[in-house]
Amino acid sequence: MRTITYVNPRGESVVFGDSAPLIVTKLEGVGTPKLDIQTQKSPYQDGTTYIASFLNSRSISIEGALLGQSRENVFAIRRMLVAVLNPKRGPGTLRYEYDGGVKEITAVPETGPTFIDSRCGTYRKFVVDFLCPNPFWLDPEGKTEELTAFDGGLTFPLHLPNGFADESPSKSKIIANEGDVETPVEITFFGPATKPIRIQNDTTGEFVEVKQSLFEGEQLVVQTEFGKKSVTKVDASGVVSNAFHYIENNSIFFQLIEGNNKISYSTGYEYERSPVQVKWRERFLGV
Repeated sequence: MRTITYVNPRGESVVFGDSAPLIVTKLEGVGTPKLDIQTQKSPYQDGTTYIASFLNSRSISIEGALLGQSRENVFAIRRMLVAVLNPKRGPGTLRYEYDGGVKEITAVPETGPTFIDSRCGTYRKFVVDFLCPNPFWLDPEGKTEELTAFDGGLTFPLHLPNGFADESPSKSKIIANEGDVETPVEITFFGPATKPIRIQNDTTGEFVEVKQSLFEGEQLVVQTEFGKKSVTKVDASGVVSNAFHYIENNSIFFQLIEGNNKISYSTGYEYERSPVQVKWRERFLGV
């Protein structure tokens, strides 16, 4: 069983599935998208030299049948589809639920729905095409890990708001990226913390370092996604300010590579044990 739900930027949604009123008869474009394979050729060389492969934008096409309860109902559903799938509203979210799980992708309708009229009064064929600028399917919930300041300790079978633990001698953790490709992260430092504040992927050697201290109740948020890279500071009252200019010059907005990544952090004082939270969404080539 499969269900495809499109949610536009206004929060309006439409569901395509295996039952009326919008039945999917054909679905294309959910597998691995086309690649742009880059090569170079030298004089007198047999063949070419491979350089890299890049994914193109993904196109998803849904063909289906609209089954209404009456002619009036058919036209009401058609009107709803046209409104929800208005391409002028920009990208929304396409959610695909199938036997293998649930995945999401950012998508924009390339045109409004195309209807193929039938003389059967309550039956219409339709085609809907989506363009996905980012070709990766995403884990819808995402994952979160905290580089904890405390390990081990004692636990008791009591419902008390207290716990006992020991400070960890290490500010690092192994984070597993189980997706098909590397993925960006959102990193949140919680104050108090003394500059320089640094987060590093020890597996690759890449790091982001910010020369800005945090007081109690303040946060520093680092986004490493391509096209959305940012460093922001949130003060204790919730006011957000740009902290990009505090970045150390050699910083790299790293991503989690496939498999295990050892992530570590540090601040100006070794004894500080403020928590650091890492969030990411695994990326998949197809479903």
